[in-house]
Amino acid sequence: MILIHHIGARTGIERVTPLAFNPQPDGRFAIVAANGGSSTYPDWYYNLKANPCLTVEVGTHTFTVVTEELEGSARAELWPKLVAQSPAVGEHQAKTTRQIPVLMLTRQE
Repeated sequence: MILIHHIGARTGIERVTPLAFNPQPDGRFAIVAANGGSSTYPDWYYNLKANPCLTVEVGTHTFTVVTEELEGSARAELWPKLVAQSPAVGEHQAKTTRQIPVLMLTRQE
C-alpha cells in the first residue's frame, strides 16, 4: 500500500489516498487509475495530472515523487506485467471501455 498526498486540482486542498502499487526494478512505483473498472477516472487521477509533484508514504518512508503517465509502447510493455502481478487490474479493465491509465512515480532526491 502507498499513501499519496495530492493537491486537489480545483480546491487546492491536500488529500491523502491509499493505493495499491507495483514496485519496479528501477526503484519507481507504478499505480493504475482503475477506479474499480468504472467508466470514470478516480478523482486523484485529475489531481496528479494537475499537480504531478507530490509526497508519498511507503511503509515508514516518506518522500517526494514526480508523476508521469505512461503511454504508447511504454504502457503496452508494462501492462501485461501489472496484470500478472495483480489480476484484479485486468478484471477492472474488462469492466470498462476506457483505457486504464498507468502512472509511474519517480522518487526525487
